Amino acid sequence: MNSLPRLYRFLRPYGVQAVTALVLLFFMVAADLAIPRLTQRIIDKGILVNDLHVVVTTALYMAGAALISMIFALANNRLSVVAALGFGANLRSALMRKVQSLSFGNLDHLKTGNLIVRSTSDVNTVQTIVILQLRIMTKAPVWAAGAIIMLALTSPRLALMAACFVPFIIGMMWMFARRSRRLFLEMQQRLDRLNTILQENLAGIRLVKAFVRTAHEITRFDHANQALMDQAVQVSRLSAVFMPLMLFALNLALVGAIWLGSGLVLSGGMTLGHMVASINYLGFALFPILLLGIMLGPLAAADASAGRILEVLDATPQVTPPASPVYPDQVRGRIAFEKVCFSYGTDCTEPVLKEISFIAEPGETVAVLGATGAGKSSLVHLIPRFYDVTAGRVTLDGIDVKDMDIGRLRSTVGMVLQETVLFSGTIQDNIRYGRMAATREEVQAAADTAQATAFIDRLPQGFDTPIGSRGGTLSGGQQQRIAIARALVVRPRVLILDDATSALDAETETRLQKALDQWAGSCRPPVTRLIVAQRISTVIHADKILLLDQGRISAAGTHAELLASSPIYQDIYRSQLQ
Repeated sequence: MNSLPRLYRFLRPYGVQAVTALVLLFFMVAADLAIPRLTQRIIDKGILVNDLHVVVTTALYMAGAALISMIFALANNRLSVVAALGFGANLRSALMRKVQSLSFGNLDHLKTGNLIVRSTSDVNTVQTIVILQLRIMTKAPVWAAGAIIMLALTSPRLALMAACFVPFIIGMMWMFARRSRRLFLEMQQRLDRLNTILQENLAGIRLVKAFVRTAHEITRFDHANQALMDQAVQVSRLSAVFMPLMLFALNLALVGAIWLGSGLVLSGGMTLGHMVASINYLGFALFPILLLGIMLGPLAAADASAGRILEVLDATPQVTPPASPVYPDQVRGRIAFEKVCFSYGTDCTEPVLKEISFIAEPGETVAVLGATGAGKSSLVHLIPRFYDVTAGRVTLDGIDVKDMDIGRLRSTVGMVLQETVLFSGTIQDNIRYGRMAATREEVQAAADTAQATAFIDRLPQGFDTPIGSRGGTLSGGQQQRIAIARALVVRPRVLILDDATSALDAETETRLQKALDQWAGSCRPPVTRLIVAQRISTVIHADKILLLDQGRISAAGTHAELLASSPIYQDIYRSQLQ
């Protein structure tokens, strides 16, 4: 159980509540441990000698001890809940901040469904165990230790007899903890799988229905659901075996104590009150151990969940800020690739891009054309440092992008990703997402350039029309135009359109390209544009076209130059336009 303690640092802001809750436990245990002594006094000095006054006064003391224990328990419960819930909130916030700091490479390995489970189910599991640790799991050992001390003072023989059961109980608890952690870890992994399938189905429900794959997806979900249930059954079986064994050991110890104590009472070795008090203390000593045994399952689950949370928190971003970042005063927009090699691995043994060299001068429009999988998106993702080059370098105005402040770099680059992502909220909120200070006039101007105003005006509330999560109420072309407007409103010096017009019809795309030409030219200095496309009609008027083939630039030039010199470009041109 090594993972869980590493998360306790998130409890520090609530340290006062946590420490106070633990201190209250000691007073509560002291009040509880006084009751068997008072019971002994009632029997030996009250009942056996017919002294009603002793019985009444001692009973009042017992009631007072019980009342004090209850008050301390209520205060402990309140403080422990506040501390544990604050711990959970801090942990979720830390996970969110960490995920936001990770690069695209990290997120390629950490699936969305896994991150959701770790931020919800795993955090809740750890949060629950923190509550238990501030209450039962701390009280139980203190209670047991105090009871053992009182038992030894009351009856050393019974204490020695009880000590014989301790190694057996501890051995069972160790075996259960070792076995259950592995089972709980496997159960959380199967929950990951179930959540991933569910998330994919909810996100792609239209596709599932379009391809009549409902039965297939239900079967896939049922398999994952059954696997999760089978694992949960294994965990329950382990608990079902462990608990009866613990209860058997507890009852056996109590039977032994009664047998031994009765003999001592009959022989005059101890009083009846001593025997009753000793049996109570024995129960107080063994029952907390039983509680700890019950808590081993949740504790093992929490440790497994803590390990999964730490896997995210300990992840090292593949793209790290420079030690001494450069903050250029003014960016002109000159992009240069210098013998760039890029691989999603650690070296260039299997590169996605090989020996890429080109220059995009300020105000130029550079198009990247190529077949699917040629590395077009990978190339433009290197400019804002979504990934770092494996070899070579990428510069902006002569400055290596690795040396620039990441925030400054990305605020300079307007990016329209291949997959359009919109958030729940209004259309205006989505357009202003990159620059919340943008005025309504600037939002309107960006929408005009993106050819989005016409359809926005037809919506019930215009720019204030709310859209569903991921823009499900809009068509693909409408989503792309809002994404383009979002990129324009940040006033970028470099605009990257990664297959951003694939859902537009030819007429709308033509109008959009003309509007973008006017907008880029009106900016001072003019905006540098990089356009990733598969259609020649999208890039035919670019100042420079880079033809990618299997990760290399096979040809570069204008449309006319490539049409005259590149067989690959000629084939694409004939297949698309002739």
